[in-house]
Amino acid sequence: MSIKKALITGITGQDGSYLADFLLDKGYEVHGIIRRSSSFNRQRLEHLYVDPRDPQARLFLHYGDLSDAEAMSYILYNIKPDEVYNLGAQSHVRVSFDMPEYTANTTALGVTRLLESARRSNQKIKIYQASSSEMFGSSPPPQEESTAFAPRSPYACAKLYAYWMVKNYREGYNLFAANGILFNHESPRRGETFVTRKITYSIVRLIMKKDQFLYLGNLDAKRDWGYAPEYVEAMWRILQQESADDFVIGTGESHSVREFLERAFAYVDLDVEHYVKIDPAYFRPTEVEVLIADPRKSEKRLNWKPKIKFNDLVKIMVDADMRAAGLEPLGDGDQILEKKYPNKFWTAD
Repeated sequence: MSIKKALITGITGQDGSYLADFLLDKGYEVHGIIRRSSSFNRQRLEHLYVDPRDPQARLFLHYGDLSDAEAMSYILYNIKPDEVYNLGAQSHVRVSFDMPEYTANTTALGVTRLLESARRSNQKIKIYQASSSEMFGSSPPPQEESTAFAPRSPYACAKLYAYWMVKNYREGYNLFAANGILFNHESPRRGETFVTRKITYSIVRLIMKKDQFLYLGNLDAKRDWGYAPEYVEAMWRILQQESADDFVIGTGESHSVREFLERAFAYVDLDVEHYVKIDPAYFRPTEVEVLIADPRKSEKRLNWKPKIKFNDLVKIMVDADMRAAGLEPLGDGDQILEKKYPNKFWTAD
């Protein structure tokens, strides 16, 4: 039996690195696309790296970019993957207001280039597109697969374009192309500019007296927050279905930024009022107030349900950032992972 091949765009990001972990554990040969740079940006993959000349190597990285159609076609043609996971994008919502054209070029048109390359390759490729709950925007919660879209940012508009392109290529060319509409999912591998990780990372800097204050924007926005390693399994399950379809992935709970902030600070016994200041620069021109997933379809069809909920997530992330800074973790988050996911690769994050 031949080894399955998977190609991941955005492999150096939070989701890409966890997905690489997951697929390698499943026995896949994993290929990832990385952008050429004068400096390495592969910290999340260091624990997986094996010299590609080693006969045992099953992780391979290729230079490419979603803005380069020729490069995408070349990579698909040469690798001939069974599954493609498109996780690459300009994925920061606030930044998309400052860089709308670049966001559209990578997040929207990049998907078109990938789909067209797959169509012309005439291969039986299964394609997963990382869609976003931000597409729902101002639609009232809870949001599920048939909820009307009402995007409120350039990022969400670009993701919505990509979502519809996936559906059109699926219906027009019979491609196995599926959308995973993922609600917010966080982890110790989340970038430090995203609000949850910004909070937990800054807490450590405050404890170590490297910073005096933490500056944030809208504390009242509510999101459905889950744990990223669980969500990559949902991505894989979507591509194991008999036919391509679209799925909402989330916990079914919603909590505000303020709640995350207060729980995290209370966990380490810091005073929010003393350390946190509001900076209007972090507010979006148009805000999404509340996102809550209705994940009943994914629970039934994918047999997927998260074990890690909001309170657990906060403690897991704080413990991990304390450990990364050389501090002794408080330990509650570590114990939660050891109990719910013993011996998993990401319990050491």
